[in-house]
Amino acid sequence: MQLDLLVEKFQKKDATAFETLYGMYAENICGVINTIVKNEGRSQEICQDVFVKIWNNASSYNSAKGRFFTWILNIARNAAIDEIRSRSYKNEKKNLSADYFVSVLESKEDDSTTTTDTKGLKKLVQSLKKKCVQIIELLYFRGYTQKEAAEELAIPIGTVKTRNRSCISKLRENMEVE
Repeated sequence: MQLDLLVEKFQKKDATAFETLYGMYAENICGVINTIVKNEGRSQEICQDVFVKIWNNASSYNSAKGRFFTWILNIARNAAIDEIRSRSYKNEKKNLSADYFVSVLESKEDDSTTTTDTKGLKKLVQSLKKKCVQIIELLYFRGYTQKEAAEELAIPIGTVKTRNRSCISKLRENMEVE
């Protein structure tokens, strides 16, 4: 079934369409959440919450503003960031060593189960300069604020903001070429 038709049915609250979309995206969405949260069980709970949220807010998806996968990915990313910024999460993670946190771009990946969307995302991010990869990883995959990223990289916050804008612009250019 064509994705656009599937999404239309989903927006009309078709449970079968929801199940199909869940089957298509749940594993990757849980993986992205786990990259940020670093807790498999909690990541699965957040993933379930994300799918409930997209079901309840299906009418807010607009294909003119972006791809369906990207819409879900943004909701999942925001939910994961909300989780790591919560007081309970911070208290739980206080005593972890720096070795606990690994780079999202170095994570293991089974190409046979990865969708084109995540393969393409990884390829696009890896095609950027190292400074862009650092900024994108900190801000979008690890959930750092711009101020925290500036502190982590020991650069001014204005530099973080400028690099973020230019790196996202470069990503957009690369996406148009793909």
